[in-house]
Amino acid sequence: MPILTVSAPAKINLHLEVLGLRPDGYHELAMVMQSIDLADTLVLRVSADATIRLRCDNADLPTDGTNLIVKAAELLRSRVGLPELGVEITLHKRIPIGAGLAGGSSDGAAALVGLDALWGLGLGTERLHGLAAELGSDMPFCLEGGTQLCFGRGERLEPVSAERLVERAVLLLKHPQASVSTPWAYGRCRELRSDFYLQSEEDFEQRRQALRQGPLLAALAGEGPLPPIRNDLQSVVTPEVESIRSGLELLRGGPEALAVAMSGSGPSLYALYPDLPAAETARTALAGPLEALGFASWCCRCGGSGVSLVTDGSPP
Repeated sequence: MPILTVSAPAKINLHLEVLGLRPDGYHELAMVMQSIDLADTLVLRVSADATIRLRCDNADLPTDGTNLIVKAAELLRSRVGLPELGVEITLHKRIPIGAGLAGGSSDGAAALVGLDALWGLGLGTERLHGLAAELGSDMPFCLEGGTQLCFGRGERLEPVSAERLVERAVLLLKHPQASVSTPWAYGRCRELRSDFYLQSEEDFEQRRQALRQGPLLAALAGEGPLPPIRNDLQSVVTPEVESIRSGLELLRGGPEALAVAMSGSGPSLYALYPDLPAAETARTALAGPLEALGFASWCCRCGGSGVSLVTDGSPP
């Protein structure tokens, strides 16, 4: 029975700027997203009974039709008009749930890539990107990964050449009891920051161009110091979530990092370091306070790719 294994990496936001509101009601964004090597794994097996079944080794994650993996499988099967296709998917979960790290989106993108290969559909990059954008704003990035400028709702990608980038790593924190609703975070941003929203496409494009030519991308290429990380959601979410406040304070007080910020709508936080040994040194130095405050932590390299096929045979 054919088996495929797919890796689904997490992401962090190195920049998240809320530009204004779009005609469709979503926020217009200007972001820099970065893959990290903390990843879930999906194992896919062909099913002969035309069913889509999902299992997960984390009981806290729903495995019904609300899961993006199941949604991706159902959408893909519907669009190719082959209702007889079936699959059994096992999800090995390493990315924390509800963390602002695009774990659900990456899993959904991995399902698209894996099922396209498993079912022999040959849809190609453009069609997979279209399906991904229908399912979630972060999913096109999760397909491609690496370091990308992300515009629109996040689905419009402009890759940053890997040749320009220097090595980076992060110390990542999340409190297991903390969660933040992404719709709530954007709604709160609209309540508190709408006076700063831009109104026109011309203004949006000026901000996009400023990001393309600004100090952040230069610093990521090793050309100058890293500026403070901008995340417009951080200022509206932090006052409401105690673990974000304490975690940011902890990271800022630890061994000197290149930058400290919240990822996405939270509640995950990170400190950026020049390399993995520096991140591991910081984690060791902060081990006592991390344990005392109850934070889970990971040291991760900044990665160069999105979802990817790992094997085309039996998983280890």
